Amino acid sequence: MKTPLAGWWRRRSLRWRLMTIGLIGLAVALAVGSVALYVALSVANRHDLDRRAAATAAQVAQLVQAHRLPDPIPVTGSESVQVIDSHGRVLSASANGDRLSPLLSPDELSRARSTPVTVSGSRLGLTGSLRVTATPVSQEPGAPVVVVAEPVADIARSQHLLVVTLLITYPVLLLALGAIAYRVIGAALAPVESLRAAAERVSGSGRDERLPVPESRDEIHALAVTLNSMLDRLVSAREREHSFVANVAHELRTPLASLRVQADVSHRHGATEEDHADLVAELDRLSALVDDLLVLARLDAGEELPAPDPPAEPRVVLPGLASDETGPEVVVCEVAEGTVPMTGLELERVLDNLIGNALRHARTRVDVGFSRTAREAVVSVADDGPGIPAADRERVFDRFSRLDEGRGRDSGGTGLGLAIVRELVRRRGGDIRLRDSSYGGLLVEVSFPQP
Repeated sequence: MKTPLAGWWRRRSLRWRLMTIGLIGLAVALAVGSVALYVALSVANRHDLDRRAAATAAQVAQLVQAHRLPDPIPVTGSESVQVIDSHGRVLSASANGDRLSPLLSPDELSRARSTPVTVSGSRLGLTGSLRVTATPVSQEPGAPVVVVAEPVADIARSQHLLVVTLLITYPVLLLALGAIAYRVIGAALAPVESLRAAAERVSGSGRDERLPVPESRDEIHALAVTLNSMLDRLVSAREREHSFVANVAHELRTPLASLRVQADVSHRHGATEEDHADLVAELDRLSALVDDLLVLARLDAGEELPAPDPPAEPRVVLPGLASDETGPEVVVCEVAEGTVPMTGLELERVLDNLIGNALRHARTRVDVGFSRTAREAVVSVADDGPGIPAADRERVFDRFSRLDEGRGRDSGGTGLGLAIVRELVRRRGGDIRLRDSSYGGLLVEVSFPQP
């Protein structure tokens, strides 16, 4: 089950996720190491205290056995010593020890014989705690006991200082390592970003389009080589497809011309005018399809379009497109002065396709015009037909597209007109937009940015 946290995690960049995983692992490792260091230091300190206490107790026990116990008992550092007899009386003590009252109660003294006990340092007028051991002078019953107390305040302060140092140092260390990891991971992923940027620039219009191959012999190098091999296969497949379409369209021209001649001969030898007209109409439609296929094949092959010299003037081309046939009327509206970055033949092909498409669906009229603003020059074709729903306006540019309603009932077009128009216009730096016309039909605007 996908959780919100999992979705949020997947939306993060790979660089961010790798850095986060690395820092979390490092933080856990540092935390475990810190705890282990603290425990080891605590155990070592306690072991050192117990070792010193045992050495002091052994020395004092030798003095007791030799009946040379001084008063006070000489000690080193801040440790305190008492010698307690079997009745709980203090036989002797160090200068910082209590010579009257035993440091430990009978119960604590009994426990201290086997393991060190911790008592409050206030019993000796000190702050902190005392770690106390009790060592019998000999194994004889009733032998005196040497009590050695070691203050642990210094050790507690050192351990507290260690904890504070770790709490301050580790976040700073994590931030520094995070910044380093961010840069290192970014450098490691730089070849991937180069591949992504190069792949985004691949348009499929040229055979020499390739992805950069990094010099390192790693997985990214293998990926780049594999992707370039895939591009080679795609280019080969595209060239075979373009060659097939161009060859088929070219080869169809000869039988089409033959069919047209046979249709004329058949008409002269008795075919009815209606049959002849139907046959010629189908031949015209098939010829238009072949011409459109040839145009698309050349556009798909990425052929460079020659610079329009001179550029086309809509005010010259548009008046010649007015329709004088029966059916919807083609009205040339306001035509501004200016040019568009196309050749005259390209502009005529664009307008022929747009006007022909509009005539097939208009009820009474088709308006064409050319306007200019400071930002763009626009050639427009509007009709009063059924229009195209907004949801289908991108799909009509697909090749051989047929809509279910309205303009889908195309009885005269090849299904390639709008695809050719958009390819030609975009190759010349323009764009094409579909909108609702003021008559309720479709408004097609071919726009070119103004220099």
